Amino acid sequence: MSQLLSTSIEYLKGVGPKRAEILASELGIRTYRGLLHHFPFRYEDRTKFYKISEVNGDLPYVQLVGELIHVQEIGEKFKKRLVAKLKDDTGTIELVWFKGVTYFKKVLKVGEKYVVFAKPNIFNSKINLVHPEVETLIEHKNSVQSKLQAVYHSSEKLTKFALGSKNISRLMKTLLPQLKYKLDENLPLRIITEHQLLDRETALFNIHFPVSIELLKKSIARIKFEELFMIQLELLKLKLVNLEKSNGFVFGDIGEKFNGFYANNLPFELTGAQKRVLKEIRIDLKRGKQMNRLLQGDVGSGKTIVALMTILMGLDNGFQAALMAPTEILATQHYEGLKELLKGMDVSIELLTGSVRAKKRREIHAALESGTLDILIGTHALIEDKVIFKNIGIAIIDEQHRFGVAQRAKLYKKNTIPPHVLIMTATPIPRTLAMTLYGDLDVSVIDELPPGRKEIQTLHWYENKRLRLFGFMEQEIAKGRQIYVVYPLIEESEKLDYATLEEGYQHIFKRFPAPKYKVSIVHGKMKAHVKQFEMDRFVNGETDIMVSTTVIEVGVNVPNASVMIIESAERFGLSQLHQLRGRVGRGAEQSYCILMTGNKLSSDGRLRMKTMTATNDGFQIAEVDLKLRGPGDLRGTQQSGTPINLKLANLATDGELIQKARKAAFSILDSDPNLERMEHQNLRQYLGEKNRGKTNWSSIS
Repeated sequence: MSQLLSTSIEYLKGVGPKRAEILASELGIRTYRGLLHHFPFRYEDRTKFYKISEVNGDLPYVQLVGELIHVQEIGEKFKKRLVAKLKDDTGTIELVWFKGVTYFKKVLKVGEKYVVFAKPNIFNSKINLVHPEVETLIEHKNSVQSKLQAVYHSSEKLTKFALGSKNISRLMKTLLPQLKYKLDENLPLRIITEHQLLDRETALFNIHFPVSIELLKKSIARIKFEELFMIQLELLKLKLVNLEKSNGFVFGDIGEKFNGFYANNLPFELTGAQKRVLKEIRIDLKRGKQMNRLLQGDVGSGKTIVALMTILMGLDNGFQAALMAPTEILATQHYEGLKELLKGMDVSIELLTGSVRAKKRREIHAALESGTLDILIGTHALIEDKVIFKNIGIAIIDEQHRFGVAQRAKLYKKNTIPPHVLIMTATPIPRTLAMTLYGDLDVSVIDELPPGRKEIQTLHWYENKRLRLFGFMEQEIAKGRQIYVVYPLIEESEKLDYATLEEGYQHIFKRFPAPKYKVSIVHGKMKAHVKQFEMDRFVNGETDIMVSTTVIEVGVNVPNASVMIIESAERFGLSQLHQLRGRVGRGAEQSYCILMTGNKLSSDGRLRMKTMTATNDGFQIAEVDLKLRGPGDLRGTQQSGTPINLKLANLATDGELIQKARKAAFSILDSDPNLERMEHQNLRQYLGEKNRGKTNWSSIS
């Protein structure tokens, strides 16, 4: 069967070499399999009939039945059109053709009953149907064609070569009889029975030519389950293979450094979530297999403390540790923060970035190689060949999606046995998405904030509250607080956005004049040392207001900053708004986030503002964001070696199905990890074909 599905689409009747070339370039369809899996994006319901009196311009499509009472050709030569009138017991409506005038004039008969289908159009305040599909009532009743008609994605170029939606449907009608009784089932019978799924052939045939709405729903559910099951099976299989192959250092002892930190240096009581995550990590580190764990938590949830205590477990067992961050600002923040937390302890820690001078760099390299340096924090500089650890046992990677797989692989080669890996992300990921993107990792979630934190108050104000905003800023500055004012800058090179930032800065500067007020400005066009100087002034409390672009989204920690003002907030996505809000609320005082927008907002814009003012829970926000934006290009995010290609399943809306598919995949691998049983041969073959010739990055998280 695989051979038939691999047949070039060129050989399907009605295609040929030229159309095959167009199908490949426009839709990526090159084989029979490609056409079979080119699914409709919607269906036209031909089961419903409207009365003519019910037709209005807001309806997408209507189907009418009535008697043709008039046909007339109007105009001359190139301006010819055919106008007909259809009548039912509620009124009459005009049917208009600008093309095919001669043909329709010939076939349409006054007095005959017809079924017509088209999108309503308004012309001169009257509703008509332009270029409707027409068939006699007798033809319609005798038609075997599905009353739920599939509509396929097409393009102007495809239509030009007679490959529009209806033509693709005709090709599908030619293909499917050749595949009858030849489509192999790829799910085990036990899974099909347990989840009450249709067989694969019935599902695929009904997706293209549905017999009924009920059967169509079941068919779509079957293919969605299959897509998600195969992804989960592959991810879990990789996880099992990695676990089997990946020997890891055993951190058997909890010793002086960990216990000393817990007793003397821990700045606050750990939350229940932090304790739970540390327990999960502790179990990983004792079992002799390499840990590959994703630690996700909201802004301010205390991921850094968990990372540090994990590092101390490694130090207690005689190993060194590394923490790699994507930017120099973030790496420096981690270094300063950990150094403060480790004050008074016998632990050596250094920072290695591109800015470190040669002499200091040589000292770090020597200490690292001799083993006198315990913890190295840095950027991409950590993966340079000249950076040699004596015995690295734990690697912490912050915001791992900012590093390529090959880059991370270099870090893992710093020891004969790869170090344990803990990946941190401050961007909350909905559970359903995490299960798919990181299905081959173990996922830990810190889902509560440390006690004593005051919840940030988020307000949405329109432009007409500008004077109130300035008054509020004055009050907060009078209390000794500092304020961020952030402008959108989608691209640093966009002149309009840059001008808006400069204009905003000048406006703020005039409204809050020196010497009473001090204002900083930071943006991506600045030279690095100038940007750092301005940031340092704000961090040190030398300026009251920082006017900035989103360069301050991560890596800036100013506990005294209590107000975040986001200008043109409607231009930001939810996750970015949430990250910006997380820059405040880091001290003991009440903090505020004010979302400033224009008066005209799209429905999505209103929902984003409503979501931000309703909750501070990053996971709730991430769920809404996923539903608004969809999962996006998952191939750009997914770095486990498993490309995600979903034709029907939707990670934003099919969360329950993802969990069922994952459970089903796990049940199979739990009893047959190598898929050796006869009933699992199709699955084994599928995975083999899917990954043939691909680079295996599966051992790299």
